[in-house]
Amino acid sequence: MDIRQNMTKRQITYLACTAVAVASVLGAAPPDAGPTTHLVRPGESVQQAVDAAKPGDTVLLSVGTYRESVRVTTSRLTLRGMGPGTVLTPGPAQAGNTCAQAGNGICVEGTDGSPVEGTTIGLLTLSGFAQNGLWATRTDRLTVQMVTAEENGQSGIAQERSVRSVFQDNTARNNGDAGLFVSNTTDTEAGATDTQGTVIERNRLQDNRIGVTVKRLRNLTIENNTMTANCAALFIVGDESRPRAGALTVRGNFVHRNNKFCPKTERLPFIQGSGIVLTGAEDTLVTGNHVTENAGTSPFSGGIVLYKSFVGALSERNVISGNLVRHNAPGDLINGDTGQGNNLQGNICGASQPAGLC
Repeated sequence: MDIRQNMTKRQITYLACTAVAVASVLGAAPPDAGPTTHLVRPGESVQQAVDAAKPGDTVLLSVGTYRESVRVTTSRLTLRGMGPGTVLTPGPAQAGNTCAQAGNGICVEGTDGSPVEGTTIGLLTLSGFAQNGLWATRTDRLTVQMVTAEENGQSGIAQERSVRSVFQDNTARNNGDAGLFVSNTTDTEAGATDTQGTVIERNRLQDNRIGVTVKRLRNLTIENNTMTANCAALFIVGDESRPRAGALTVRGNFVHRNNKFCPKTERLPFIQGSGIVLTGAEDTLVTGNHVTENAGTSPFSGGIVLYKSFVGALSERNVISGNLVRHNAPGDLINGDTGQGNNLQGNICGASQPAGLC
């Protein structure tokens, strides 16, 4: 090799090293290391890992049981386990943890001016919490995927004041109220809010009081879910507030034998044998659903039911078409509402109230 070429390489190496040293002395920032994965093992604190994580990071929980509640306030954070064997369950008192104090498992909480954006919760089990397995408020583009929420006192998965959420491939069973609950607000009376396209799809809702409750919302899709062995499969709830609940799509769901008995509450009579119930909703499309063998004697019992809300709000301009609705009692299609413009035609069904809808 020519000595001049060899000297040139040495000079280049020297200059590069000198540049790094100078940058260090001058305090130049190191290159961005990118997102970090924080691995947590049983016995370690999930909350500490979440608090240390930055937007874009992942907190990964190994298989095992974690006896704590976790509060998430970081956008673009992924909190996930390694499947159903990663379990969060109530533990000792956690001073200062408002999620634990409220009786919830995981809380994703933003503020009115600064929602939690783009955060994902997935691949874990939330079991035995006094209130909700997962509670979310003031979020944007929250994704909850492949979560099992079971035996929680209130809802398996619950959300309010949020937009553009995706609830996908979850299992909610044996929860005290709804398997999955979405609402405009839970602490005030207000008109329906626009979810800007929230999607509830491919979830399994089983043995809850109500499989899915949608309360005072607009612009939301509920599709390809399986709802069975609940007292009621799906409640879409509106009231006299403005804007009205509605502009929803309920499509391709399998609703079978939701015949569990649930006693009356302060707000509602007993529930049993209810498939899809619309009360006080407008401009909703219910199509392509299989609704079979839901039977009971509750005011809400039947396959697909339109029911005037208890505050007198009517269901109006809803389209119930293209559904297979068979072997439900007291009827496959029940229009117990006096609202105008409801269209119940083109369904495969055997009996209706009033007669002539099938």
